[in-house]
Amino acid sequence: MKFSFKYIFTLLFLLVGLNNIAFAQTDHHLWYNKPAEKWTDALPIGNGRIGAMIFAGVTQDHIQFNEETLWSGKPRNYNKKGASKYLAEIRRLLFEGKQKEAEALAGAEFMGLRSEAGDKAKWVSEMKAGKGITGNPALGNYDDKLWKTLQVPSYEGWETVGLNNVDGAVWFRTTFDVPANWAGKDLVLDLNRIRDQDFTYINGQLVGNTDNLEPRNYTIPAKLIKTGKNTIAIQVLNYYDKGGIAGYKDTKRYIGIYPVGSTIENGVSLIKKWKYKIQNEEPPATPQYQASYQPFGDLNLYFKNVKSAVSNYKRTLDLTTAISTTTYTLNKVDYKREYFASQPNQAVVIHLSASKPKSISFDAGLSSPHLNSIVKVVNNNTISISVQVKDGALRGESRLAAEVKNGTLKVVNQKISIINADEVTLYLTAGTNFVNADDVSGNPELFNSVREIGLLGSPFESIKQAHIQEYQTYYKTFDVNFGTSENAKLPTDERLVKFAKANDPAFMALYMQYGRYLLISSSRPGGQPANLQGIWNDLLSPPWGSKYTTNINLEMNYWPTEMLNLTALNEPLFSKIKALSVKGTETAMEYYHAKGWVLHHNTDLWNGTAPINASNHGIWVTGAAWLSQHLWEHYLFTGDKKFLKEEAYPVMKRSAQFFEDFLIKDPKTGWLISTPSNSPENGGLVAGPTMDHQIIRTLFNNCISASENLGVDDAFSKSLQTKVKQIAPNQIGKYGQLQEWLTDKDDTTNKHRHVSHLWGVYPGDDVTWDKDAKMMEAAKQSLLYRGDDATGWSLAWKINYWARFKDGNHAMTLVKMLLKPAGEGVSGSYVNLFDAHPPFQIDGNFGGAAGIAEMIVQSHQGYIELLPALPDAIPFGEIKGLCARGGFELKIKWNNGKLENVEVKSKVGGTCKLRYKNQAISIVTKVGGVYKLNGDLKTL
Repeated sequence: MKFSFKYIFTLLFLLVGLNNIAFAQTDHHLWYNKPAEKWTDALPIGNGRIGAMIFAGVTQDHIQFNEETLWSGKPRNYNKKGASKYLAEIRRLLFEGKQKEAEALAGAEFMGLRSEAGDKAKWVSEMKAGKGITGNPALGNYDDKLWKTLQVPSYEGWETVGLNNVDGAVWFRTTFDVPANWAGKDLVLDLNRIRDQDFTYINGQLVGNTDNLEPRNYTIPAKLIKTGKNTIAIQVLNYYDKGGIAGYKDTKRYIGIYPVGSTIENGVSLIKKWKYKIQNEEPPATPQYQASYQPFGDLNLYFKNVKSAVSNYKRTLDLTTAISTTTYTLNKVDYKREYFASQPNQAVVIHLSASKPKSISFDAGLSSPHLNSIVKVVNNNTISISVQVKDGALRGESRLAAEVKNGTLKVVNQKISIINADEVTLYLTAGTNFVNADDVSGNPELFNSVREIGLLGSPFESIKQAHIQEYQTYYKTFDVNFGTSENAKLPTDERLVKFAKANDPAFMALYMQYGRYLLISSSRPGGQPANLQGIWNDLLSPPWGSKYTTNINLEMNYWPTEMLNLTALNEPLFSKIKALSVKGTETAMEYYHAKGWVLHHNTDLWNGTAPINASNHGIWVTGAAWLSQHLWEHYLFTGDKKFLKEEAYPVMKRSAQFFEDFLIKDPKTGWLISTPSNSPENGGLVAGPTMDHQIIRTLFNNCISASENLGVDDAFSKSLQTKVKQIAPNQIGKYGQLQEWLTDKDDTTNKHRHVSHLWGVYPGDDVTWDKDAKMMEAAKQSLLYRGDDATGWSLAWKINYWARFKDGNHAMTLVKMLLKPAGEGVSGSYVNLFDAHPPFQIDGNFGGAAGIAEMIVQSHQGYIELLPALPDAIPFGEIKGLCARGGFELKIKWNNGKLENVEVKSKVGGTCKLRYKNQAISIVTKVGGVYKLNGDLKTL
């Protein structure tokens, strides 16, 4: 057969091209061609302790920053003394099917203690009397010409439409026109919800006052109304969290005014800009069950002489170096800014340079959303801001220091002013007085002084290289490559829009690495664990307090650590678990008269372990057991017997001791069950939720295994072996589903975001294909009933479920849903790829990254399974540094959906069992040994 040169050349070109598609250099950049407009557009940097969001504007650059230990609250006892005396009655009511009565009793007597309340009555009286405002804004002829305007209603709180971080008293005013045919008619003013209290006036007369979230439907007597223009004035008192005239969540319904007997559709809409005036921003302290993570402050750079348009604008985040860069051209000068959060130097570092000397001129100022904040001049190149958390024990100080190459540096009006510099380096440090959950005697000023001394005078390049070197000790342990795609040339925001309908597997690889980047940036040894938002938050009242929600979210944050080769980042979590076990010991005794320790569904900086919020979801008892699973998994992945003996097993054992005392026989079945508890956060307070039993059974089995491995506690192990067989088993219900509760009452139309009863599928191993294929099928049926659509973190959990079900294409459907643009009330990902519940929760980033890895390798059934759920969308790939239980690190490569080769590195020795499709092999390994196999699992 003869081949033309042209044919051979074309064939070689295609082969080379295919190889490039499969194994081209992985892209590690997020990038955009415009500055951030809002917080979830900005790019995050962090060193584990300090986090910052980079907006990268041209005329004004905004850097919002946090410090991991700035929280509300203070050290206190969260436990209600003697709560255990109500336990038996709550259980009796639940056994008798009296759920509402049980919830009422538990809500009254079984919740944790809240923080102290301020004098609400006094403050409301002062606001009604007009303290803090001139004149009487309720009057129709009040002069409001100088007031600002705000969109009404603000469906998610006035914080989202311009009153960021405002609690307190705010006046709103507007007018409406009454037609002649309404004369003599009573009117209905429909405002729906107002947060929290309102005093509503029409033409100077009070027509309504409500202090809750009930709908405002006020009837206005005809005598108060005049034909033509009328005035509405509303004094809104917001005590905590979201504020304002909220209107209807269904934005198709509008607030307005209409005649009695008619409908709002025939009335006058009040959806528009209203005038507003802040009267007071210091409401009394609202009692809180737990504390909230707080923003620290804002650094703003105000650039001078920016009069013409810029060109070549680009902002990037390089995941390989943890450096964000902004570049643009202005007046034929190329400008560059580099931002990073240095762990070695404990500072946010910003370096500004230009292609032409004397081109950099700007002012730099610090501010904070905390009312109790003061900016000071420290010296001729440094300013500081001190903040005090309202009604809390914590305070902090941040310092901004500048160094310039040539040019002029002055401190003017409490801002650093730089004129005609060649280069500028800014150093932002921050610290608080937090030492630990029981000690707030720290000295942030001294901390910042020491850091500043270490920074000033050091070459920028050496500080930068130290940062990169330290960061890459974590980042470079892993690499993933799913090939390239045409969309890789697009800015990240445009790529996100197209991903759902595009063939862009490289975007998934980038997302995995972004998840690793975020965890490295928010969880370093020696610090606090990543919270609901990592370490990034700009709100005084963040969603869910930006706390540690322990019925899924905190745990999901740490799903990537072992598989994605970031095991050292577990240290903050493990330290937290140890501290919680101390606080939880008292909770176990006060609430359940039990040994060991217990943790309910939330905790905070101060390590609260008592039930919070409401009895229908706050009384959930298996937080400690779930966190203990992370300790055991660390041992499985690392084989670190010293860790098991000294750190993991003592905590696991004490969690199991709690359940030895807590579990009670169900009077109908005779099984040991968990009660009172709930199936997060669905179905209310119950007896015997399936999730609890899966977690407790897994904890007992792990303790039995640990006892055997360590050669200790034989009697305790035998006790657990007896009891574990008595725990209520997983059950298949009438719809072929894995039951969520003890009785078969699942609702197949329920689309709740929590799929808690499938915990045993993932992250647990209570339900597996090898143990019980029928139960796995039932679990799959449950997930099918629950549906795909969900909040961001729930989508991430479902990716892991479908991976465990070995349905890679279904898992891929969830990946595409997770990586879609988030909108108003729509889950997915924001412009900066932060996970959207919505609002922002970082757990979806971490859970999604772990889920993609779970599609490639699984090791929870006693062997390593290769490509168990590989989707068609990732036909080519190579991963280095993926870890498996047993202490093995893998390098795996596949092509056209088939395994090409795998390399196994053994960290602790022992037998490595590998499976791929119908092939299986066992290798007796040595410590440090490397074993190479082809796609048929034959030794190379």
